[in-house]
Amino acid sequence: IAAVSPAVVVPRMIKLIENGYGREHSIPQLILAGASVDDVFVIVIFTAFTALSSTGNINVMSFVNIPISIFTVIIVGVLVGLMLIWFFKKIHMRDSVKLIIILCVSFLLIELQNQLENIVPISGLLAIMSLGIVVKQKYEVLAIRLSSKYNKLWVAAEILLFVLVGATLDLKYVKNAGIAAVILVCGALIFRMVGVCICLIRTRLTKKERAFCMVAYTPKATVQAAIGGVPLAMGLACGHTVLTVAVVSILITAPFGAICIDKLYSKLLKN
Repeated sequence: IAAVSPAVVVPRMIKLIENGYGREHSIPQLILAGASVDDVFVIVIFTAFTALSSTGNINVMSFVNIPISIFTVIIVGVLVGLMLIWFFKKIHMRDSVKLIIILCVSFLLIELQNQLENIVPISGLLAIMSLGIVVKQKYEVLAIRLSSKYNKLWVAAEILLFVLVGATLDLKYVKNAGIAAVILVCGALIFRMVGVCICLIRTRLTKKERAFCMVAYTPKATVQAAIGGVPLAMGLACGHTVLTVAVVSILITAPFGAICIDKLYSKLLKN
């Protein structure tokens, strides 16, 4: 059970920001920021456990590298973002071209993560998010225009991602996993919600706002879709089981989280 699903959470949090819900304590921004940092922990721990499953050994440094990875990629993302802003202001071009350039840079950041894997621990995903934050802060007019284009692009990419996940799923493993997979997913969700509640104990958030944060952290889809099939591709014995549980988590948590957010935000957050 990994990070919050960007496919479910991000568009809803953007809607709340635009409509002014949770503005006093920046609830939507809190959830988005936490979700992005969450990805780093998920990917590092996932990598560590796949290494344990394939070799029988686990590298303790993988966990030590988590805070190093966070600070490193923030610096990288900020520097790249500032360079892109300078470039876009210097040279006039269509927004579509700017979008393609940012996409290319994003892929390069992911490849940079692969190339520096054994030298400097970084997360390409968080670097890309840092880049986006810098563009939003320093060049907001461009960020708003590009955001609408990314939303249109995600419509096709989302379908492609989930269709590919469904195509790799063997339904007989879903049957074999059965109730055990459902219990595992539900137990992990309860554990996660308790963790969110503990994180918010000494904050200014009201009880209703804390309850909303707990609910907003339940949907899971995109990260599971992206990494659920990796163990199977690696030829690990647990590959089918991991993919099955990933799909079960999507089927349970994505609609549950989406419905809860849509129904409760107006009741739990101040406008």
